Amino acid sequence: MKIYHFILTLLCCGISMAQTTISGSVKDSKNEPVPAANIKVVGDAAGTVSDGNGKFSLKTNKKPPFTIQVSSIGYATQKVEVASASQNVVVTLESSDNKLDEIVISASRTPERILESPVTIERMGLQDIKKTSSANYYEGLENLKEVHFNTSSMSFKSINTRGFSTIANTRFMQLVDNMDNSSPALNFPLGNLVGISELDIQSVELLPGASSALYGANAFNGILFMNSKSPFTNQGLSFYAKYGQTTQEVAGTNDYWDFGIRAAHAFTKHFALKGNFTFMKAKEWMADDTTDRNGGIAQRFGNPNYDAMNSYGDDYNPGVIPGVGLVTRSGYKEKDLTDNNIHAIKADFAAHIKPWADDKEIILQHKIGMGNTIYQGASRYMLKNFIMQQTRVEFKGKNFFVRGYMSTEDAGDSYDMQFAGMNLNRMAKPDVNWYRDYATAYALSQAILGLLPDNAANYARTFADTNVSPGLPLTPYVDPNNPSANTLPRFEVGTPQFNNAFAKVVSDPDLKTGAKFLDNSKLYHADANYNFRDEIKFAEIQIGGSYRKYIMNSQGTIFTDFDGPLKYDEYGAYTQIQKKVMDDRMKLTGSVRYDKSKNFEGQFSPRVSVVYSAGATKSHNFRVSFQTGFRNPTTQDQYIGLNIGAFALIGSAPDNLARYTETQPVSQLGQLLNGGQTTVDLNGYNAYDNSFTLASVTKFKQTGNVADLQKSSLGYIKPEQVKAFEVGYKSSIKGFGVDLNAYYNIYNNFSTTARVYAPYYGNVSTDVATAAQALSNGDVRLFQVYSNSVATVNSLGLGAGLSKKVYKNFELGANYNYAQFDFNQDEDPSFISYFNTPKHRVKASLSNTKLFKNFGFNINWRWSEQYKWESSFADGMIPSISVFDAQASYALPALKSVLKVSGTNIGGKDYLQVVGAGRIGQQWLVSWTINP
Repeated sequence: MKIYHFILTLLCCGISMAQTTISGSVKDSKNEPVPAANIKVVGDAAGTVSDGNGKFSLKTNKKPPFTIQVSSIGYATQKVEVASASQNVVVTLESSDNKLDEIVISASRTPERILESPVTIERMGLQDIKKTSSANYYEGLENLKEVHFNTSSMSFKSINTRGFSTIANTRFMQLVDNMDNSSPALNFPLGNLVGISELDIQSVELLPGASSALYGANAFNGILFMNSKSPFTNQGLSFYAKYGQTTQEVAGTNDYWDFGIRAAHAFTKHFALKGNFTFMKAKEWMADDTTDRNGGIAQRFGNPNYDAMNSYGDDYNPGVIPGVGLVTRSGYKEKDLTDNNIHAIKADFAAHIKPWADDKEIILQHKIGMGNTIYQGASRYMLKNFIMQQTRVEFKGKNFFVRGYMSTEDAGDSYDMQFAGMNLNRMAKPDVNWYRDYATAYALSQAILGLLPDNAANYARTFADTNVSPGLPLTPYVDPNNPSANTLPRFEVGTPQFNNAFAKVVSDPDLKTGAKFLDNSKLYHADANYNFRDEIKFAEIQIGGSYRKYIMNSQGTIFTDFDGPLKYDEYGAYTQIQKKVMDDRMKLTGSVRYDKSKNFEGQFSPRVSVVYSAGATKSHNFRVSFQTGFRNPTTQDQYIGLNIGAFALIGSAPDNLARYTETQPVSQLGQLLNGGQTTVDLNGYNAYDNSFTLASVTKFKQTGNVADLQKSSLGYIKPEQVKAFEVGYKSSIKGFGVDLNAYYNIYNNFSTTARVYAPYYGNVSTDVATAAQALSNGDVRLFQVYSNSVATVNSLGLGAGLSKKVYKNFELGANYNYAQFDFNQDEDPSFISYFNTPKHRVKASLSNTKLFKNFGFNINWRWSEQYKWESSFADGMIPSISVFDAQASYALPALKSVLKVSGTNIGGKDYLQVVGAGRIGQQWLVSWTINP
């Protein structure tokens, strides 16, 4: 109702002023209308865009005569003189065969032609956004050169540029209207969950390489800029509605709904408002992988330690059961622990104020995103009814900006599916009771019933799960230390007992008994920039700086903030000088930035680049750049303290190690070596200072040789550095748009995680024999620690893009990317790269926006070869994929509408992008957009 009133206000309210109003139309050389062309009064802030019929109306305080400038992507810019207010302005734009004259800002924080960018940059303009064959423009980014997606959920996709990325891509920054929309607690972008509506998106720019010199610590392996439309130039009411179906082998065929509305109005030349609202709902790409995460056969019979990829509650085992071996409890499938219904709601409201008759502008904006989705980190998390909000205040002009914003999040009813499965099991029957029942039934079924080991294992599991023991008078074990504990049969999915227990578990934030996680973290950010181009003429000089404060508040469910929020801050400052020489053929750019974070020493990030424009028309542009980048450890790297059952995650901030504690039971054999103690208390120091490497423990289990054990020597985490070298060439040759680039990166102090085993007793340096006995007794804890590799990691890659109008309005495009990395495994045997990027990728497109009157189409194809996936949840191989997407659109000028039919993964099989996540199926959509 509030949104309805807001839209009515925008449509019905107005303030009359003495203004000149001109009207006209924009057409191409074939007399076809050009929609979404930008019309601006030269020397004034007034501007607008043409509608679907190419028509426009523009108000300005200037009196004729004056000049308007008309531009649109794919056309040469035109200037037209307006002699009188009654003049019907007709502008004809001539087609341009390439997009090299497009203006970008992100590469240098100043407007420049994309042709002259000092670093590799990809751009998606308004026409590209409208013709995307994907379900939305954000998913359409996957067709850009340099972009690879990691899909955790239908509504949560993570961008990977140049490798070293999981779903949690903390090496990549995403700015939405200049606000970092990373989660305050998790420090990585949440896809487009709190992004910009496709009705409000103006352009997208992507820098795929290191950008720390201008944008700070998190712009380490790339940065994405999403910019929205101004309510001064893009006014009116717009609407879209999409309906379709998704098809996946596991989930079947399901409905997909998506609609959005945008309202914008400039009440005067000084004041404008806009609002956006979108809603999407669908059935999730269900995850149902039965692969054994322990590497065994994918079934219970013959594998009592079976831990299915997407089954939870079977993640825990207490070690070796005498006479039995390793055994996991029976799990619950992911599709039984979530209804797999996803939805996303986004809304934003902005007031734009121009107090004076120049380009200075004040922007007040609030964004909110909420919904359900699935995130995969060390576990699989159902983000249910989560909310993220951002509030921005900005004052900007031609040469400066000052802005501040706040990001907040609320985890809502989110929960960890691994803990949901484990604690459902424990609510029916505690682990001690279940394993005693299993061991008893296993032994007696062999001794009395004569069952073979595999059959005895099945018999034992049946009794432990159901309390049923055919042929034996067995009763459930009652623990004398906890005689009131439940000894119930396992809760069966769909029963009232299961439903009641599940509701209780997912609403309980104590991870010993529940699965809910809490998060009310925040970040506050301020930054400013000034360009001295009007004061200093010999070169363009900029200065800027930023400040950020993190406030982590998970109440002990993610971080070690059980006794109150944890806080830390960071700040930085930078300067850049840019100069054109040699008749403006050569552009020299140099910049340097200094950043300091609370727990770490300050870091300098310099960048130098040279761009040379050759040829009579300066259209052959060569570039070379060198820059350094760095990445501060994330909030998780420093302060996480999360016991997820099979292992625990421990951040290595100096004040975090003692804050994390857990208690583990000691085996009967271990009690003989541990002074009779039945439990042991562990903390972060056990993980970092008294542990063995994973590789050496694996070898010890094979050989039994104590000499094979090696002490983990991982230190506490510190900032990661990269030295990035890049060369490139961009031009238009006989109608071919050519874009080539190559890079080589050298990483030092590469931030990574490692698994280590900490024995419950014995010192790994001075009493290795006792520590080895702890391993043999199963008295050992697996930790995931956050540290830096001692190995130097190198990565290299190249990209090539070609585009051409091949016949009339047919445009053909293709691009290729190569990526690889290397390091010396002997220098760091425990190193895990998380590169997660195919070595070879090919993409192609064919489009024609005017195949015939009002009709256009776009076809996209992409292929990538098989590659290895590594993550803290699961490792595995991602098979080679080939995906075909297409769309056809038809404009209805009389209705100011566009109808569009699209399909993704047409004719293809379900394919995988993330080991552990659901496979991606097919999607068909029909959409109707009014005033696109």
